[in-house]
Amino acid sequence: MANLVVIVGETASGKSALAVALAKKFNGEVICADSRTIYKDMNIGTATPTTEDQEGIPHHLLNIITPDEAYSAAQFKADAEKLITAISNRGKLPIMVGGSGLYVNSVIFDYQFGGVDQSRRKELNDLSLGELQHLARNLGIKETEVSFKNRRHLQRAVESGKVLKDKQQLRPNTLVIGIKIDKNELEHRINKRAQNMLNDGLVGEVKLVAQKYGWDNKVILGTSYRYICQLIRGEISLEDAMNKFIQSDLQLAKKQRTWFKRNKYIQWVSDYSAAAPLLKTFLSHSE
Repeated sequence: MANLVVIVGETASGKSALAVALAKKFNGEVICADSRTIYKDMNIGTATPTTEDQEGIPHHLLNIITPDEAYSAAQFKADAEKLITAISNRGKLPIMVGGSGLYVNSVIFDYQFGGVDQSRRKELNDLSLGELQHLARNLGIKETEVSFKNRRHLQRAVESGKVLKDKQQLRPNTLVIGIKIDKNELEHRINKRAQNMLNDGLVGEVKLVAQKYGWDNKVILGTSYRYICQLIRGEISLEDAMNKFIQSDLQLAKKQRTWFKRNKYIQWVSDYSAAAPLLKTFLSHSE
């Protein structure tokens, strides 16, 4: 089985920059495991790596669908596994990076998914969050495997009739690196990033996305974009919108931190200087 390096961490922790640095050093390509950067037209507010950020390193699974299209963890797993094989066959190192725990776990723990029953989608759309949670429990889906508070993720899990392996055995030939960052520093970065997003045209981007895909689009309402929508409609002030936007990212970071703490296979580092020796040792043992 092909070697795979995985880099996880909270939003704004610097995992994307670490992935690029390691890819440059170890001849790698990046597979993005992020349930927000998969969407086209939403680059500013989701902190999608720019061409400059990518520094010439090939990045995969960015901007692959529109906000009105569905994309499941099962689809991500299939796409990621094809890419892992293709990248490895090119003689390069696949480096998967992201903060979407379900996407990451679907690959490294070989989650098994049932087929999606399209006829159920409309019915599930009409259910309350509580009803979806009840269905998920009846299917044997665990709260440690998918967020029971994230309606979109929960619905996709129920749609797929997801069956997960009870014993989480790490994929062979896989190194999982987690980037650890001080909470105060992370909060500073999230605040600064939000201001940069605003300066880069966040409000205009949200307006265009909402006009193109609908103000009630589930992706928009399920992300921090909803607060900018409220600003555009005159429901809240710019200050309130940005405060809510920042708090939403801080809450996301907390959820990501909790999710990844459960994974005993993650080797935590603070920066590149600690990550590079881990990767060098991993590759030497796999030769």
